Amino acid sequence: MNLYPILKYIHVLSAITAFGANITYALWLTRSTQKPEHLVFTLRTIKIMDDWIANPAYVLLFPTGWWMTSIAGWPLTMPWILTALILYAVVSVVGLGVYTPTLRKQITLAESVGPDAPEYRKIATRSIVIGMVINVLVLIIIFLMVTKPALWG
Repeated sequence: MNLYPILKYIHVLSAITAFGANITYALWLTRSTQKPEHLVFTLRTIKIMDDWIANPAYVLLFPTGWWMTSIAGWPLTMPWILTALILYAVVSVVGLGVYTPTLRKQITLAESVGPDAPEYRKIATRSIVIGMVINVLVLIIIFLMVTKPALWG
């Protein structure tokens, strides 16, 4: 049995799961502005989805992708792969190092000062901007993975 299609299936399913979870956060937050009493619940649900669904799926992308490149005989220095790996590293650092702590602080502020406080609005805006940047970078990675463009060389 050829392992490549199974790895590809797991890889694609992981990408759909990770990005799919991430793009729902905007809807969750938009709906919570209509009922601010649900804000903390919404933020905690986003945190759970991020910790237990999106991030594990993002983690799974690396080994399955690496394994597929090994089977296919593609060097990691191929321009579309290398660019995607660099963007993946950026997304990982920004996601885990910036977005996750920002979301934790957002939850804390939502619980303590509430959504109308200036410090909450500032961190909420930061969270939205970081989330948008991450989503755009992930969309670029998905584009690279699907189209495999000759970027240089």
